[in-house]
Amino acid sequence: MESAKPRNKPLKRPSQARARFTVEAIYEAFVRILRQRGWNGVTTRAVALETGVAVGTLYEYFPSKEALLSGYVRHQLDLLLQRLEREVVLATGVDWQTRVRRLVRLSCGHSPEQARPFFDTELMELERLIAEPWHHQRVYQEVAGKWREAVAACSDMPRQPRPESIDALFVAVWGGRRYGLTAQLTAQQVEAWLLEMEELCCARILMETARAEAETAPQVST
Repeated sequence: MESAKPRNKPLKRPSQARARFTVEAIYEAFVRILRQRGWNGVTTRAVALETGVAVGTLYEYFPSKEALLSGYVRHQLDLLLQRLEREVVLATGVDWQTRVRRLVRLSCGHSPEQARPFFDTELMELERLIAEPWHHQRVYQEVAGKWREAVAACSDMPRQPRPESIDALFVAVWGGRRYGLTAQLTAQQVEAWLLEMEELCCARILMETARAEAETAPQVST
């Protein structure tokens, strides 16, 4: 008789402060064990022991290590969306170039304040265990939507780019960062790439502004 396939989705999300603190500690332990022992070394029992909680308590949220991985990835994505909202969309006193550069850098998980990994080679390789096509579509809609909000917040931008242009820049940045993980770029290479992406996004926005102005400029008859 075949064993039942483990549930690969969290059972619930923490709602109270104490529960949120417990789940945060579980995620911290999960990352430590993953780093030290690899995916094969991750077990729900090991995570519970590392966290200092009962296995039953962990099972209330995560019935399997796949569910723990799924919950962690979703949690990190939620944190990213919150940071983009707080530090890019709602940021005050910054010009549009600074806002766009910050958007690029934070979207790539490149921030000294980010203690736990989001863009990570091992985590990306483990996606196949939990991700279905609709998961990727949902992430695209959420993060690309945040990019549109961030650009719309640039009140000092000469001209707002088309939504299609914003989406294309997002795909270029997001996809490039993921490929950088596959190619195992060094930290120095990632930093150089980020600087180029910041310049590319700003230049593309200015290019579209110039093109729009040229199209609306009165034609001079000869």
